[in-house]
Amino acid sequence: MRYIEDLRDNENIIEHYLCKQKQSLKTKAGKTYYSLKLMDKTGIIDAKVWELTNDIQNFEEGDMVKVGAVVAAYQGDLQLRVSKLRRSVEGEYIIGNYIPTTEKDIETMYAQVVEIIKSISHPHVRKLLENIFIGNKDQVAAFKARSAAKSMHHAYMGGLLEHTLGVAEICDFMSDRYKHLNRDILMAGALLHDIGKIYELAEMPVNDYTDDGQMLGHIVIGCEMVTLEVAKIPDFSHELASMIKHCIISHHGEFEFGSPKLPCIPEAMMLHYADNMDAKLKTFEEAFNADKTQGPWTGYHRLLNRYLRRSDF
Repeated sequence: MRYIEDLRDNENIIEHYLCKQKQSLKTKAGKTYYSLKLMDKTGIIDAKVWELTNDIQNFEEGDMVKVGAVVAAYQGDLQLRVSKLRRSVEGEYIIGNYIPTTEKDIETMYAQVVEIIKSISHPHVRKLLENIFIGNKDQVAAFKARSAAKSMHHAYMGGLLEHTLGVAEICDFMSDRYKHLNRDILMAGALLHDIGKIYELAEMPVNDYTDDGQMLGHIVIGCEMVTLEVAKIPDFSHELASMIKHCIISHHGEFEFGSPKLPCIPEAMMLHYADNMDAKLKTFEEAFNADKTQGPWTGYHRLLNRYLRRSDF
């Protein structure tokens, strides 16, 4: 298996990849070509099929395809120039090589989430979390399988669970360090802040925005989920529900980052910083893993808008 992260300029390859995206476009001269995004568990690479000959057989988005191509550098990134392509035949590939997956054990992480829920003292808050994270089997399966993002951080199967647990652990660590933090509200916000992503993002390997993801987004979806579940719990305090939903609504921290409200309770502020910490440090980790430049400094990271330095210490 020749993984995408190992490809080098000017290399000839014959390999199987998952076709994540297929576009039929035209050059300025009116000639039809295909623009593709191919992926395996290590990354995604752009591919172009400039000549639609008999060597390019029928295929669609979502298919496993076998390609013959040359690796070429283009505007600072690698690209495949495909000359042969066909659908892969079952048995020619191992699907686990093509779906990026968390390195951590999914069932162990989920068990840790369940233990956090058991530790919640307020019975209504605990019931709310049990209904969403334990009682609804379809939602549990989606929570375990979804990524936390399309591309920025934790963009792999199990990424949503890993990120949610990471944020919850940071919040739990901080919960007794400031007297105005209510642990139950904080932990509910930590577990629920991205729960809408199970409906915002399609399952792997597609990992793209659904219609609701495009039109509503995970913040709105998450608040709707909490509102529906709260209505099923008799005597659930309206004030308590509003505080939990405020944590979801404000967890991006700034208007320009998509929060319709700024954090105005300490639990929401703590959640924002924990979410940002886990996401940004994971972005550093993934950047170090993906970068192949020599020396301590990575190439320029577009999302973080800076060069990053590795350390041997």
